[in-house]
Amino acid sequence: MSSTGPGASDEAAAQEKAREKAQLLAEANEYRQAYRRDKRKSQTVGNMVFALVICLAVVAFLMTVTWRPKQEEKPKAVEYTAQLEDARKVASWVRGPEPMPAGWVATSVQFRSPEQAPMTWHLGVVTNEKKYVGLEQSNVTGGKFVRDKLGQTTDDGTATVDGVTWQRKVLLDRKGENALILVGSGVTTIVAGNAGYPALESFASVLR
Repeated sequence: MSSTGPGASDEAAAQEKAREKAQLLAEANEYRQAYRRDKRKSQTVGNMVFALVICLAVVAFLMTVTWRPKQEEKPKAVEYTAQLEDARKVASWVRGPEPMPAGWVATSVQFRSPEQAPMTWHLGVVTNEKKYVGLEQSNVTGGKFVRDKLGQTTDDGTATVDGVTWQRKVLLDRKGENALILVGSGVTTIVAGNAGYPALESFASVLR
């Protein structure tokens, strides 16, 4: 025999309330756990951000106390006039800048004596704009000396310096470099570098 009276209805209502209460408690507990997880995550991110800020501050401080302005590196100058005079005693065709253009610095010099034939004279110079100009001379007039010094070249017209015609060349193996070549009286003279034709011609004009 089943219970269908008021007592059964009250029992069902009580069970329903109990289920609702349990569900509310479960939802509240889940909310609290989610809040704690979010709080822990927030604290972790905050700690990471704080640590990163501290690291950046330390790096900035170290850079401030250790930084030094970069000084412009100056080319190392060499004394070339003594070798120039010695070379002229052996080979009258050897030429050098007289005077050296203002602000230009000789950085390399070499003379190969007759015992090291063919004789060659080299003077390397850095301009006031930090470009390179090189003087190469030899007592040979064949194309081999030019090829050895310049590699592959192509003609680029001529330049007249103090009434003397020089052959202009573009250096194919060295990007941005050009050369002036003068051949005559058994001597080959080359002025080459990346300083541009005006600077090469200026240097050629002071060779004596």
